[in-house]
Amino acid sequence: MPETHEIIIVGAGLSGLSVAHFLRHSTPDMDILVLEQDGRPGGAVRSFADQGYLAEWGPHGFLDNNPASRALLSETGLDRIAQKAPLGSFVRFVCHKGRLVQLPQKPPALLATPLLSPLGKLRLLGDLFKKPRTEEQSVGQWAAYRFGSEILPLVDAAITGTFAGDYERLSIDAVMPGVRALEKEAGSVLKGLLKKKKGAGTGMLPAMTSFPLGMEQLITTLAAAPNIRYHSPVRSISRENNAWNIHTETETCRAATVILALPVNRALGLLADHTPPVAAIPTARIATVALGFTDKAQVPFGFGYLAPERENRFAMGALFSTHMFPGRAPKGSVLLEALVGGRRHPERLELSDEELISRIYDDLRKLIPLPEPPCFSRVLRGDGSIPQLEMGYPALLSWKESLEQRMDGLHICGFGWEGIGMNDMMKTAKTVADRILLRAGGERQKPEVRPVYF
Repeated sequence: MPETHEIIIVGAGLSGLSVAHFLRHSTPDMDILVLEQDGRPGGAVRSFADQGYLAEWGPHGFLDNNPASRALLSETGLDRIAQKAPLGSFVRFVCHKGRLVQLPQKPPALLATPLLSPLGKLRLLGDLFKKPRTEEQSVGQWAAYRFGSEILPLVDAAITGTFAGDYERLSIDAVMPGVRALEKEAGSVLKGLLKKKKGAGTGMLPAMTSFPLGMEQLITTLAAAPNIRYHSPVRSISRENNAWNIHTETETCRAATVILALPVNRALGLLADHTPPVAAIPTARIATVALGFTDKAQVPFGFGYLAPERENRFAMGALFSTHMFPGRAPKGSVLLEALVGGRRHPERLELSDEELISRIYDDLRKLIPLPEPPCFSRVLRGDGSIPQLEMGYPALLSWKESLEQRMDGLHICGFGWEGIGMNDMMKTAKTVADRILLRAGGERQKPEVRPVYF
């Protein structure tokens, strides 16, 4: 007889661990089994520590403006040790004509920025007079139509920092569904934002969040509670007699409810018999090059910088890690984490570690005064890749929602479903947990309007 559980979660990444947490927090005696193909939890969330330096293979933090992530931190006690870097106190830079220029984080700052000409700033108001286009558009097409072509380098920077992607390929309906809904409802983005602002609160900017031991501390905390079976890759799933059979290489487990908490393409492989509109979506791989310098390095204060494609830089950007959070480098040293590769330049990841370090250092010192070579260097090549929500993705999301409604007991979440950010995954995980606990079916929440923070 197959081993039977109340709920089986496939995947012990952030999504799967978050669903397990929210379920067990509400119902501690719930019988949950988590199946994970690797020997460690967390997926892309992984920290690196060596010689006093603390860097990240994957995400470097998440904003504290999401109710689901705030609840998770509060319920685990991580809120008491969380490190915060407020966006209102820090700045980010963009590479503009070969130098670093501060990015405007609030609308009034756009009036003074040298990143746009006076005509380009005036063109932003053209959004008020542009009727929404109903057809699916790329992020670049949409932004140029609504705000003018001068805004595109800033759009490029935002997309680079979030997806490591190409704004001419990503779908605006997939990347910013809340903004699109606001645009269609109000007639323009600015009109919609002004309407929403009337009922808004203080308008304070959120803070980037991490932990003393890095982002992996979130994973190790969440992984301590559930029953996780490692080295158990799921090969197929099937439904029989009102229950789900989960087949691994060595066993079959059975549950009334199964949660596929997997990156999009891995989930699509298990759901191929249900005729998804695509077999896989594009992805982007990046490498993090961690460079330590003595404190002679004159790193400007802030989060870091991003480089639009038109600047022809080797690195997509860099994080000024020791400014963001304490404990990222030994005393008297600073840490920079540069990002390379992405959707546009996968060939750069084929270079050796030595070449990557040399090219990154040469790129950085043309923007930042670095009088000495790095005293520490590591290239972190993650196994995962970033799902690209490109044209056609909304149709895939509609198929997913339809499948969940047809197949009782099936829930789908994970990296690339409903977004790629850590907040996206924790929010969707809580939604899945609430649906299971309330047996409320598969109704999708209304997409929220998320501000763009570079």
